[in-house]
Amino acid sequence: MRLVVKAAALAAGATELGTEPRALRLLGLFSRVQTPVAAGRSFSTSPSQHQASSPVWKLGRLNHVAIAVPDLEKASSFYRDVLGAQVSEAVPLPEHGVSVVFVNLGNTKMELLHPLGSDSPIAGFLQKNKAGGMHHVCIEVDNINAAVMDLKKQKIRSLSDEAKIGAHGKPVIFLHPKDCGGVLVELEQA
Repeated sequence: MRLVVKAAALAAGATELGTEPRALRLLGLFSRVQTPVAAGRSFSTSPSQHQASSPVWKLGRLNHVAIAVPDLEKASSFYRDVLGAQVSEAVPLPEHGVSVVFVNLGNTKMELLHPLGSDSPIAGFLQKNKAGGMHHVCIEVDNINAAVMDLKKQKIRSLSDEAKIGAHGKPVIFLHPKDCGGVLVELEQA
């Protein structure tokens, strides 16, 4: 490391190590950059107040990330024609106030959301975010009814009283973003 620091100082115009103020600044920079760090990070495994304690249900895989888009055809074209992804046809879901397109990414999907009508929740989202953006994440659970009951006991609110049938024909429920770190989370029956 000393050789690297000396080479950097000399490259910065020092005639000897430590003779130029600029070289000294570089020395400080390089000494911070070259400081060894731990190879991995550990995360606390201590229970939190919102940790699922019930063995009745299990969290599954990430099903999709939903993105609200102001122009569904333009967004579909980008993922299909520019990125080469497999893109579904648009499917209107009037009961949810949206049209959806799924972009298959192999290990998961993206769901492109476009409002159906001005009272759509996606219309409100797009009024605040003109260019669109990430709307929610969808995570599968093996028992949605047990998950909802358990989460309610833990004071995690949902946006509806019960699950509805979602875009995949399976029960879904949305959890309140204020209880989920600012993220709108959709749970879907696996």
